Amino acid sequence: MRRSSVLLIVLAVFALALAACGPKPAEQQAQAPAASSAATPAAAPAASGPCQLNLFIWSEYIDPEIVKAFEQQNNCKVTIDLYEDNESMMAKLQAGGTSQYDVVVPGNYMVPVMVKLGLLAELRHENIPNLANLDDKFVSPAYDTGNKYSAAYQWGTIGIYLRKKPGKPVTPSWSILFDKSKQYGSFLLMDSIREMLGTVLRYQGKAVNTVNPEELKAAAALLLDAKKRSQGFEGGVGGKNKVLGKAIDAAVVYNGDAVRGMADDKETYFFVPDEGGVAWVDNLAVPAKAPHRDVAEKFINFILDAKIGAQLSNFNQYATPNKAAKAFINADDLKNTAIYPPADLMKKLEFVNDVGDANKLYDEVWTQVKSK
Repeated sequence: MRRSSVLLIVLAVFALALAACGPKPAEQQAQAPAASSAATPAAAPAASGPCQLNLFIWSEYIDPEIVKAFEQQNNCKVTIDLYEDNESMMAKLQAGGTSQYDVVVPGNYMVPVMVKLGLLAELRHENIPNLANLDDKFVSPAYDTGNKYSAAYQWGTIGIYLRKKPGKPVTPSWSILFDKSKQYGSFLLMDSIREMLGTVLRYQGKAVNTVNPEELKAAAALLLDAKKRSQGFEGGVGGKNKVLGKAIDAAVVYNGDAVRGMADDKETYFFVPDEGGVAWVDNLAVPAKAPHRDVAEKFINFILDAKIGAQLSNFNQYATPNKAAKAFINADDLKNTAIYPPADLMKKLEFVNDVGDANKLYDEVWTQVKSK
């Protein structure tokens, strides 16, 4: 997932708040929603003509057959644009994408930020009865009380994906990246500010969501050292593909990418290190001025169907947040600890949360790492 510009996010929220406080012409006041308002922004008028849905989603993240089934069932045309990180997705929405796309798939820590910026519409639950299929862990999560703006799509972990080397055992620790004396080989880091820094913090025994400046500086120093020994930063899919292509020995990736990689090449391996790490939830959401809001909610309800939810996870091999779907998940996947972490590992995982004003601290240390 991703390059980041969290400081730009914070500045944008601040700028919108100032603008809301200043005087405006009456017509402008009527048209411009306050950035911090929790009210649902008005959707753009529905476009005339055949049913249309514009989906903005991560690459390699939805079964094309699911898209075809939705199109056939609803006599609808789905167009798909792709992104590789949360921040570029949000930047595009801020640049006019709220009136271009109908459904987006933000990470959990992005949802509150996007709500503050007025980028998301409230979900009309009466149009999404399959919300009842969500597992209790994903009902009214801390980042979106009452599922007001989002519904969980998939969830997972971050770990190390590597190519096995004959005669060289694998130490299940982040130290094979972050300790020069234990380096396994050539490697890529993940191009995602919160998830990559969160991983370093977890390795150092700190909280993934710390707002302590000294802890963040220490994490940045360790990450900078690793960067100098690495092949740089890349998204999870890119890292997986380079391990498969034998261009590097190891990469920090999302678990579903790695599980698919292992199916393609049995000489590759994935694990979440013993120190623990980051967990995440991606969510279905509707942009504030979605041109086809009714169709968007119909699509969300379709994805939350038990069998469709299972088809989705069987395809991308991420964990489903859909309790009704589990009856239809491939039995081997349900037993695969790379997809569904065991209870002892779950205790070592932390979900990345929005840290409010402290986002600027993360952006500062990330910029230092990326620029040196």
